[in-house]
Amino acid sequence: MEGGIHPAEVSAFRECFSLASTNPFVLQLAFSAGIGGLLFGYDTGVISGALLYIRNDFGSVDKKTVLQESIVSMAVAGAIIGAAVGGVMNDRIGRKLSILIADFLFFLGAVVMAAAVNPGMLIVGRVLVGLGVGMASMTAPLYISEVSPANIRGALVSTNSFFITGGQFLAYLINLAFTKAPGTWRWMLGVAGVPAVLQFFLMLWLPESPRWLYRKGKEAEAVAIMKRIYTPELVDGEIEALRESVESEKEDSEKINITEIFTTKTVRKGLIAGVGLQIFQQFTGINTVMYYSPTIVQLAGFASNRTALLLSLITSGLNALGSIVSIFFIDRTGRKKLLLISLTGCVISLGLLTAVFYETSTHSPLVSRVESTTNFNGLTCPDYQALAANSKAWSCVTCLKASPDCGFCASSVSKIAPGACLISNSTVRDTCHKVDRQWYTRGCPSNFGWLALIGLALYISFFSPGMGTVPWLVNSEIYPLRFRGICGGIAATACWISNLIVSQTFLSLTEGIGTAWTFMLFGIVALVGIYFVLLFVPETKGLPIEEIEKMLAGRTLQLQFWKKRPRPEQNNKA
Repeated sequence: MEGGIHPAEVSAFRECFSLASTNPFVLQLAFSAGIGGLLFGYDTGVISGALLYIRNDFGSVDKKTVLQESIVSMAVAGAIIGAAVGGVMNDRIGRKLSILIADFLFFLGAVVMAAAVNPGMLIVGRVLVGLGVGMASMTAPLYISEVSPANIRGALVSTNSFFITGGQFLAYLINLAFTKAPGTWRWMLGVAGVPAVLQFFLMLWLPESPRWLYRKGKEAEAVAIMKRIYTPELVDGEIEALRESVESEKEDSEKINITEIFTTKTVRKGLIAGVGLQIFQQFTGINTVMYYSPTIVQLAGFASNRTALLLSLITSGLNALGSIVSIFFIDRTGRKKLLLISLTGCVISLGLLTAVFYETSTHSPLVSRVESTTNFNGLTCPDYQALAANSKAWSCVTCLKASPDCGFCASSVSKIAPGACLISNSTVRDTCHKVDRQWYTRGCPSNFGWLALIGLALYISFFSPGMGTVPWLVNSEIYPLRFRGICGGIAATACWISNLIVSQTFLSLTEGIGTAWTFMLFGIVALVGIYFVLLFVPETKGLPIEEIEKMLAGRTLQLQFWKKRPRPEQNNKA
């Protein structure tokens, strides 16, 4: 969900498909660069399933929540650096070479992770792919936008977002495919090297961005590329527009003063809205679902890794579908209304998840003394034995919270009947499975797990078309032209940092305050987000930059935002 969608009319998509016969060169440019989005999505999504099997192979990871969080979130930390460095590299060495470097980082990171012999190597590999993610997150859409004809630019740039969500969905499919393969997680993480190599060789034969070439004084080379992109009747006008745009950009860049961001009212209010939306996007918990979806499914009472991965496909698929749905509604419904619908749905679904996990934790199966000490003699969890006098009060939740060395073997009669609190290791797990029982270390058996799946599905269905896409669009519209680059960078950095905080703390929160209260916390943030949107976010649908500036100069609060406003041309006629 770190990437963004650039909405386009349906007719623009039809024109994109017609390019396959009229000008396949443009599609080749867009889809080759779009593989960067696929890598972005794959590397951020694949860890959710791989983590289940990494915990099985590395005992230290299984026992230490912080290590699990670090393996997940270090890719985000790398992305923060990659995005910052990528911005400089894009200007100095060009878009094409930046993509090639990102591919090298993706490939190197995939190899390091696949060959990891300890958690430290895994973390190094995650940092490397994170650097690639950060660079690809800004370079791929930038390259596509600069090599696309203006009339279909939005549609082609949107393909990068489809590649991101599609990459996340592909990651879940690949995870599922390798669940029974020797090496499991090594294949899951290593497969990312394949599209990186593919894109590397495709990009070697493709040209640099004509806009970058023109800015660097290579006008002849830029013009030659544009003649391959545009039809003969359009190319002269586009070349002239490029010349004027580059000259204007150079003039504006010389005028930018960093203090103006905070002293200019319209820029300051725009930045509050843009950065605020990015922060709320992350702190409503989206990337806990995308990074830890199989773990959440297990917390809901589904013990099998394979089952958790299979059910997690639902959330990933809905996320990809939501990115498509937003294109058809965002220009019809409006940004503000879509945000409020999205956040309201998130509050409701997070409330449902809170209720389900509260019910699961307060009504978990009891621990049977006979099951724990007699039926599994010698395998009883030491913490349970030490507190045997009070063992009647123990439940599955008590067993799992007592120590990372405790696991719960469900009853063979019924998963919610009293079971055994045993030592948590691979040998005991296999022993439990041999007697046709389910083994739990993350969550406890429950009859309400299916309600948690409904809650997750509702959450993604509401989040993706609104909060998943609108914050990026608003940040592309809300700033005056000459401040758009620096303000957009500030907002993107705020997004990545918020992402890092959430992904690094989610598992610790579920252990510290419980899964139910963790989701309630996200729900409260979403509720506050509704008031934030009402107070600080203007409706920018169909408005030119000048009108948005006037709106920000006045009051942003618009309680009647749902009413249709006349278009600018209608005002002129009046």
